[in-house]
Amino acid sequence: MRALTLVLLMVLVVVSTGSTTRTVSTGSTTRTVSTGSTTRAAEPQRFWVQDTHRYTSPWYAGAHRKMINFGCTRAPYYDPSPRCPGDRGFHHGLDVAMRCGTPLYAGFSGWVVAPASAGSLGSAYGAKAFRIRNHDRGVDVVLGHVSRVYVAPGDRVRAGQLVARAGRLGAPDGCHLHFEVRPIGGGYLSAVRPHPSLMLAR
Repeated sequence: MRALTLVLLMVLVVVSTGSTTRTVSTGSTTRTVSTGSTTRAAEPQRFWVQDTHRYTSPWYAGAHRKMINFGCTRAPYYDPSPRCPGDRGFHHGLDVAMRCGTPLYAGFSGWVVAPASAGSLGSAYGAKAFRIRNHDRGVDVVLGHVSRVYVAPGDRVRAGQLVARAGRLGAPDGCHLHFEVRPIGGGYLSAVRPHPSLMLAR
């Protein structure tokens, strides 16, 4: 009967910040095998509210979480505001997290406002952001960071009409809808609490 030879296999796993290596010793032969990176780039914090509920709205498809509320916030994207305590900034809209491409609808009827008219939007809203004006309510609704738009300035839109899709243009924190409400022709500093127009429901 042939004697059995035992082969001692020793596996050492060495973890580095950039990759994982495995050193395998089989007697006189030693080889090192790379098993790929173990580090993952840190993702930016997206949610600056404690509310984890998902909300529906006539302005978008599905139910989604709020990311940043209207008003004073610790989110790092805004300069400190004299309206807020400490070093907090002021957010002039309400951000709702959703996948890029989520359908966006007109929550109520109105007219699509010409981009160059009073209260025009800056680059922070994204290149395709636009406003819907409702004279009965006396407001302009801003839909920011959208990726695709199905209406044009001067168009009359009706409640429930598909007008755009959510995106991340101009946004540092991923896909979402920036929903902002202003008096007709007003700039961002005149923005008012958006909840009555957004009509969130659980």
